[in-house]
Amino acid sequence: MKIERLSIPDVLLLTPLRHADERGSFSETFRADLLAANGVVAAFVQDNHVVTKRRGVVRGLHYQMEPRAQGKLVRCSRGAIRDVAVDLREISPTYAKHVAIELSEANWQQLWVPPGFAHGYITLDDYCEVIYKTTDYYSPGHERGIAWDDPALQIDWGIPSTEASLSDKDRNLPRLGELARRSH
Repeated sequence: MKIERLSIPDVLLLTPLRHADERGSFSETFRADLLAANGVVAAFVQDNHVVTKRRGVVRGLHYQMEPRAQGKLVRCSRGAIRDVAVDLREISPTYAKHVAIELSEANWQQLWVPPGFAHGYITLDDYCEVIYKTTDYYSPGHERGIAWDDPALQIDWGIPSTEASLSDKDRNLPRLGELARRSH
C-alpha cells in the first residue's frame, strides 16, 4: 500500500495495491501496521456504507466533538466523489485549511481523516457507494457540522453550487466563524 502525506500532513492518501488477473482483483484495503508506521494508531469500531443515487449530492461537512471525535478511513467503491477534510484543531498551523481529493472506483484510493477534522463529500457521478471506518461510534449528542459552502473555507467542490443537493440538516449548518457562538 502506498501512503502519501497531503498538504495537511496528518491527512493521508492511501493507494492499495491491486493484484489483478483474468478473474478479477485483490487488494488489502486496511493494514493497521502500515498506518501505525505513518503515525496513525487507530482502533476502528464502526463501518458505514453510504449509497447515493445521483450526482451533486453533498454530505457534510460533519464532525463529532470531543470526547467522541472520530477519525475516518474513507473510500469510494462505486462512482466518484470529491472528498473534503477541514482542520478544526484550533492550535494547529493548518486550522481552517482543507484538503480535497477525488476518490473513485477507478483510482482505488482512500483518505485518512484524523479526529479534529470536519469531513464531507460531493458525488461526481450518479450512483456512488462510499464505505468508511470510524474510530468512535456515531453519537448524536456530539455531532456537529459546518456549512459546505462557507466562503471562508474556499472549497472547490468540483460542481457548481447550483447543481448541489443537500439535506435540510446540512443546508442549515453554521459557518466556521459561528461555531464559537454555538458552543462547538
